[in-house]
Amino acid sequence: MTTILSIQSAVAYGHVGNSAAVFPMQRLGVEVWPVNTVHFSNHTGYGAWRGPLMAPGDVRDVITGVEEREALAEVDAVLSGYQGGEEIGDVILDAVARVKAANPDAIYACDPVMGNAKSGCFVHPAIPVLLRERVVPAADLITPNQFELGFLTETEPETLEDTLASVDRARDMGPSTVLVTSVLRPDRPADTIEMLAVHGDGAWIVRTPHLPMKANGSGDVTAALFTTHLLQTGDAAVALGRTVSSVFDLLQRTLDSGRRELQLVQSQEEIANPRMQFEVEQIR
Repeated sequence: MTTILSIQSAVAYGHVGNSAAVFPMQRLGVEVWPVNTVHFSNHTGYGAWRGPLMAPGDVRDVITGVEEREALAEVDAVLSGYQGGEEIGDVILDAVARVKAANPDAIYACDPVMGNAKSGCFVHPAIPVLLRERVVPAADLITPNQFELGFLTETEPETLEDTLASVDRARDMGPSTVLVTSVLRPDRPADTIEMLAVHGDGAWIVRTPHLPMKANGSGDVTAALFTTHLLQTGDAAVALGRTVSSVFDLLQRTLDSGRRELQLVQSQEEIANPRMQFEVEQIR
């Protein structure tokens, strides 16, 4: 059985971080060990929240406790998302090193959360530097959006050719696999959006309708699904197609519901059995 150690934030109300990622991975048959870096009442997009930010030492202690059970050798991947500070980054990198020492075949999947094209960069100025210089070089798989890809590689990808060139620069930093979400090239048909995966010598892209909504946690679900499908199949094209299918149906159901939070549990069938309604096009 595939096992993933997921080090992310958590909320009681709604679905972001581990509260978005854990259930979809479990629904796909993965053993998930969540380690929470915060435990908030709700995501910070509401402008008000309550609950503790976990001390880096406490997060490290949880991972050490798992290690003391001699369990890290069972871990196939470490998954991380938003990193709230440099000290948490150190804890995550240390966990990756410990897991890989116990299981050299394990991978590190990093969602390098920094911002988006609409909002710009919304993290502390130290975080992009941390990600660029230390975290991404340690990762095997990264899942930036197009804006974050540009930030990481100090480029401004717009066209498909630009984006592929930026991906190649990112891969030169360390990761062998890159999933680019929210690809918005200028020559795409109106009201569409794309997702791009590059793995080995191949590159694939999928186009879907662009739904008129902002959904906190959708990136966390995307990273979790793609990581899981890639681990289970070893096929980036299949992983891309399944991920896009499930995420689109999740977003459509959320939009139709009129609710702000992802309708994650209500979409579990589409997560477990993706409809594969979009064409996966190989472009390299």
